[in-house]
Amino acid sequence: MADLARLELDDEAVETFVGQIGRILEYVATLESVDTDGVEPMSHAISLKNAFRPDEPGEHLDNAEALANAPEKDDRSFLVPRVVG
Repeated sequence: MADLARLELDDEAVETFVGQIGRILEYVATLESVDTDGVEPMSHAISLKNAFRPDEPGEHLDNAEALANAPEKDDRSFLVPRVVG
């Protein structure tokens, strides 16, 4: 796994991780033995609400406000580095 992650580990670190990964796999085996028949799949253990406000049309920024914090701009546009030759 260290090779796949392009990590250079010494022998001591490898031995440490081997033990840790072994314990993780043992725990996964324990979880696999739990009876989950009739349990509905979920993405979170607790209910979550969308914390965002409703998407409703509103007033738009005028050009000066929109460009106020732009690092580079002219009178009407954002200026960005050229990316096409």
